Amino acid sequence: MASNYDNSASFYDGLSRLVFGNALVNAQRHYLPDIPPNSKVLIIGGGTGWILEEIAKVHPSGLEIVYVEISAKMMALSQKRNAGGNKVTFINKAVEEFTDEGFDVVITPFLFDNYTEKALGPTFNHIHQMLKASGLWLNIDFQLLGKWWQYAMLKSMLLFFKVLCGVESWRLPEIGSHFASNGYWLLKKKAFYGSFIGARVYRK
Repeated sequence: MASNYDNSASFYDGLSRLVFGNALVNAQRHYLPDIPPNSKVLIIGGGTGWILEEIAKVHPSGLEIVYVEISAKMMALSQKRNAGGNKVTFINKAVEEFTDEGFDVVITPFLFDNYTEKALGPTFNHIHQMLKASGLWLNIDFQLLGKWWQYAMLKSMLLFFKVLCGVESWRLPEIGSHFASNGYWLLKKKAFYGSFIGARVYRK
């Protein structure tokens, strides 16, 4: 189960901008134009919800969005966001406790770095079942490409959020292998912040 970020909700966005500048924001919004009009969209772990406003800039209306967030404080902040004319249903649960089907698009921003490799498999498969055939999966997360500072920064972040929010993982799980083993096609990818952050679009 993903970690609960209640303890960091009040300062999470400010801290992320202090450390990463606009890189986290840019990575998450980069492929939002790839969302087809009138899609049913599942967002898991959207944090304070600013991504809803970014989506509304691209799709002012017509989307049916289900927003799943385990943190009640993050959810409260998200519900104050302007989602335009899009319909948003807020679900304050862990994604493992939520079940639906027929999503055209899944968005997982910085979700899987909270999971151990053992815990990731069942959660990935659960999300996989909710995405319809030929649906798009936008995944944004940290990545390690052999640079020493990436490892040091990742360890520091995981330690910080382990103490504050109960993050269980000490390392990044092999996210790409789960997409590959489930037959996803990697359509697009782009790196940010010295290649420490990767945004990818997969097709089921």
